[in-house]
Parts: sequence; C-alpha cells; structure tokens
Amino acid sequence: MNTTQLECFLAVANHLNFSRAAQELHITQPAVSHQINTLEAELEVKLFHRTSKNVRLTQAGHQFGQYAREILKLTGISRARMRQWREELPQRMGLGCRNFLVLRALQPALTVLRQETPQLLPVLRQVPSASLDNLLEEEDVQAIFTMQREAGPKTSRRHLADCPVACVCAPDHPLAGYEQLTVDQLNAAGGRIASCPPPLYSPPFLEVFSHAMAGRGPDRILFCDSLEIACTLVESGYAFTLLPDMPGARLPGLRYIPMPQFQPLSFGALYRTGSLTPPLKRLLALLEDSMQTSAE
Repeated sequence: MNTTQLECFLAVANHLNFSRAAQELHITQPAVSHQINTLEAELEVKLFHRTSKNVRLTQAGHQFGQYAREILKLTGISRARMRQWREELPQRMGLGCRNFLVLRALQPALTVLRQETPQLLPVLRQVPSASLDNLLEEEDVQAIFTMQREAGPKTSRRHLADCPVACVCAPDHPLAGYEQLTVDQLNAAGGRIASCPPPLYSPPFLEVFSHAMAGRGPDRILFCDSLEIACTLVESGYAFTLLPDMPGARLPGLRYIPMPQFQPLSFGALYRTGSLTPPLKRLLALLEDSMQTSAE
C-alpha cells in the first residue's frame, strides 16, 4: 500500500467518477483504475461497485475511507515534521587531523567561529595518517590539517604556519638547559625518546623523527601507542620527544628547544578543489591569524 493508491481511492470516492478523479490527480484514467485494482487486491475486498453508468462505494469502501484519510493525514504531518527537523539541523563542517596537538591549535579559531556563526557545528575527526586522506577523498570531512606538502588530485592546499622542529622535555630533564640542540647532542646526552607509531606523524615530520631515532637501541626508546601517552611520559620526565613547534599547540610546563638543523615544516589545510565554503574559508583565516599571533 502506498500514498498514490490512497490518493486515487479518495479522489474516486469523492467524485464517484474515474475520469474526474484522473483529471484531479493529473494522471490517466487507466492509471487510476490500476491503482484501485492493486489496492483492492492487497486488501482482498471490493471498495467500489462499478457499472457502465455509475460508481459507488461498497460498505468496505466506506469503512476504508476513514483509514485512508487518517493515513494520508499522518503522512503529511510526518513529512512536515521531518522537513522542519532538517531545516533546524545545524550546518555541519567536518574537519580531520592526526593528533590532539592540532586540535589544541584549532581551539582559538573555533571559539571565534562559534561566536560568529553559532548555527555551524564542527565535526572533528582524529584518525591515523593512512585514513586521513580517505576521509577527504570520500568527502566525510571538508578539510584535513596536516604537514603533508603536496596536494593530491582534485585537492588544494593552504599554508597556515611554519613549525620549527623542537626537542620537548620536562623542565628538570637533563636536556632542558640547552638553548638549541642537534641530533648528535641528543645522542651524546643519552636519555630515552618517546616514540609513536608512524601513522600518527605526518610524512614530512616522520622523516625528521626517523633521522633522530637512527642508531638508538631499544633501551633508549619508549614506544607509545598514542601521542597523548608520549606527552604524558615527557611531562613526567621519563623521556623527551620531538614535535613540530606548532603555534598555539604548546603543552604548558614543558621546554621546547629548537633544532635548527631541520627546516621548519609547513602546517596547512587540504580541501577538495572547488569546495572552499564560506565557513571553511573563514575558519582558515581565523586559524592563520591565531597561529600568527601565537608565534609572535
């Protein structure tokens, strides 16, 4: 049973004439007859007495008319309620990143965006490297934030900030007294480095991290399942780590010691070419401004 059958039934019941019902519904008379026949077959009752001269409702037809009107009324209410629900839904903007440090950098810009556009709701996705590009390709997110240098096919990139590579440690760590460091100095000073699985790092930074890890034995590496775990061990003084010194993402209470032997990494946003919506464009502008302010 469908609403077309019910509309045909009520039109015929109202006019007691198949031709006039067809005119009202803007369909052909055979189409009306087909819908009525199908409905009667499904209900296993005759709804109309038909002769060559007139049409009249059967007792079952009178009874069914009450139900048909109620069903169509409920259908109309349901459609209206769902339409209202869709219109009241907040506009969503999907954003993807690899780790929580990017989320820290995003927070000031998102705060301003909420004040400017309260009806916009960001949907934040934190996923490993291998899955991040898929989110953008499949349009599950509108933008991903990464240090990936190259934009893929049908993808554009906007540079947001330069991020120097830094050795990060607790204030009482043996490395904390240095003003800048090299990989040779890290190796000579000893101590353990906290390391995460490669998918948690963007490819350009992974190259840097791998260079710093070269030659270290397992006894001098703390393997961590997440960046949060690595940073907790760093904060506790058990290890140091390397991080991009991303403006606005520094963890309080830690020492960030520059490693000038590495070129700064470009932090930016990747988005589908041609899909830079006004809210996303505004977010990127706010983020660039907030990161520039934090870097000063």
